[in-house]
Amino acid sequence: MKWVTRARPKVDRVACPWLIKRFVDAQAEFLYVAPDEVLETARSEGAIPFDVANVELGHHGSECSFDAIIKKYHLEDSALEILAPIVRGADTDAKDLTPESRGLEAIAEGFRLVFQNDHELLEREMPVYDALYAYCREKIPRR
Repeated sequence: MKWVTRARPKVDRVACPWLIKRFVDAQAEFLYVAPDEVLETARSEGAIPFDVANVELGHHGSECSFDAIIKKYHLEDSALEILAPIVRGADTDAKDLTPESRGLEAIAEGFRLVFQNDHELLEREMPVYDALYAYCREKIPRR
């Protein structure tokens, strides 16, 4: 499947592709376009729009697009339950939602400064989310 969002990704526009690739569609292709081109590109390319206003996989209330994808695809995973508020805090005004949120926001901004090509940024930053997911898995209480 193709997925489309706004160019120059920050937190959610990297976290969501990570989530999609790891849990929804391993063969996903991501398109980054100008904000006013997202919906037209979605129509012309048959792509699923995310992290833009007024779409199913966007921000709703206090939740971000990462939350919307978890809900839509019924992703039940204890580590994702821990990771979601980290992403939400980094991507919204709730910066202190978790102790990790401000750090993730800083890391995401650093990647934006280092990489001008959105696809290279995505490729290079994906391991950050692999590492955060591993960190969250370790926080799951053992039975």
